[in-house]
Amino acid sequence: MSFLAPLWLALGAAVAVPLLLHLLRRNVATRVEFPAARYLQRAEAEHSRSLRIRNLLLMMLRVLIVLALALAAARPFLPGLGVGHGPTAVAVVLDNSLSTTAVVGGKQVFDRLKDAARRLIDAATPADRLWLVTADGRVRGGSRDALLAELARIGPSEGAGDLTRALARAATSARDANLPSRSVAVATDAQRSAWSAAVPVDLPFALFVPSGAPPQNRAVLSAVVDPPRWTPRGTITARVETRDSVDFRILLGDRTLARGATGRDEPIVLRATPPERGWTAGRVELAPDDFPADDARWFALWIGPPPAVVADPSAGSFAATALSTLVADGRATAGNVVRIASADVAANLPALIVPPEPVRLGAANRELERLGIPWRYGAVDRSPAIAHGGRLDAVSASERYTLVRAGVAPSDTLATAGGEPWIVAGPGYVLVASRLDPAATQLPVRAPFVPWLADMLALRLGAPSGDVGTPIAALPGGAVHLPAGSESLESTGGSRRSVTAELMDAPEERGVWFVLRGGRRVGAVVVNAPSEESQLERANPAALAARLGGVRASVATSAGGWVADVFAAGRTRPAATPLLILALLLLAAEALVVRASRPNAA
Repeated sequence: MSFLAPLWLALGAAVAVPLLLHLLRRNVATRVEFPAARYLQRAEAEHSRSLRIRNLLLMMLRVLIVLALALAAARPFLPGLGVGHGPTAVAVVLDNSLSTTAVVGGKQVFDRLKDAARRLIDAATPADRLWLVTADGRVRGGSRDALLAELARIGPSEGAGDLTRALARAATSARDANLPSRSVAVATDAQRSAWSAAVPVDLPFALFVPSGAPPQNRAVLSAVVDPPRWTPRGTITARVETRDSVDFRILLGDRTLARGATGRDEPIVLRATPPERGWTAGRVELAPDDFPADDARWFALWIGPPPAVVADPSAGSFAATALSTLVADGRATAGNVVRIASADVAANLPALIVPPEPVRLGAANRELERLGIPWRYGAVDRSPAIAHGGRLDAVSASERYTLVRAGVAPSDTLATAGGEPWIVAGPGYVLVASRLDPAATQLPVRAPFVPWLADMLALRLGAPSGDVGTPIAALPGGAVHLPAGSESLESTGGSRRSVTAELMDAPEERGVWFVLRGGRRVGAVVVNAPSEESQLERANPAALAARLGGVRASVATSAGGWVADVFAAGRTRPAATPLLILALLLLAAEALVVRASRPNAA
């Protein structure tokens, strides 16, 4: 038993008043015989017992009335008694992940979860402590009215969030509260993939999962552009999840590139040579269903003219043959903009540079220094090694020069061999540590050679100055590393946001965001929801509740039942109202006793 206002217990001292009145009414005067009143003695003797009983009853009723009022004023909380609930710390986890936007029974699941959270918060009293935690792990605390205002502003997120982290933060908040009763309440669609890694909490736990099965879903799971920079053509491959035939279309900007129908386990493959140039956004769309959030998936690509390339004889015959293949395929043209040459004759950049003959090594390193390339060729290493890096995985190198770093200019390691840099790249150059000859490496005679060369020309060497790289894939709100010097991000709708650092959070909104530098598009961030959000299968609510809350878990499919479960965790309840009712009943009883004791007016 506990009291919120124990000082009011001092009111209990007022019970002395009816006791004093009772004692003062006792006959303490000197008894004097009065002959004329002797006939009244018999009547007094007959009624004295009933008078004593009445007076004692009135005294007890009045004492109890004062005690009931004093106890009610002290606001006691009693185990299992009272009306409402005792002071409780409640942390509410509201699942607002993308999967909750599915429509069940004509209404979004998120709206039903939000309505339930509103009812729970509205049922709280000023003595409770409340927190609201969303799927992104953000914790909001405050009064009931403040949290109701916060709840009104919350909408479904564009990603999956991290419900395990949200649950852990909710449990920590409730556990640290200095209240006798603490509880964690979770409103979720019980998506199986979202709760697969959740750990149990050591507090009373109430789970709310709305009734109704999730809808059958069709989804665009992936949209891959190959290569990511087209010069000027390439392939778009989309993977779709569907149980039957579904209509699709592929858009580039606002223009429809293709439309058709696809079935289960049938990839969508489109080869195109669009007229657009520069960085462009596109998407793959399906006919809408009851979970529209995954009916479209975004992609971005750079489209430009084929690079003009010349292969110097110093690069070897295999380089010249591969280049002629790319020219015949339309992915390169004969020209003098990009050179493929050995380091000793690479007169200018951009260039793909290979090692020279050993006797020309000194001249090669001087040329690398003149071009501002922060690498030098060192000693020859003839120990066999396997390359690792992109398309070059499992390519062997039997002879390679050690690449020695000679400066701090920006540089990327594209492939390694024997754990050491084998192919490196930077602004305007790609440097290879082995000659393009089967005597030094298998690369020239392996199938990846021509596609790799096309990538180097398109991604690293054939782009406008400073416009290097591939689209950056990101999750909503996830961390992204932007190109150096990025100034802002621009959506396909034209809205912009400033870049605060090279490493920053991606936008929450799905779509393509172009990276701007000097007013030019120099890259793109493609924000898509994780494909796991398309898996709407639910975990068994009872099993999930037991796993998360143990023996103190409850599960409800109605908002009212959930609210009752949450506050049932309180061990005590406020007893002020029952005590006031008791005081009123005692007053009524006192009035009846007084009225019954009056002489009959007749």
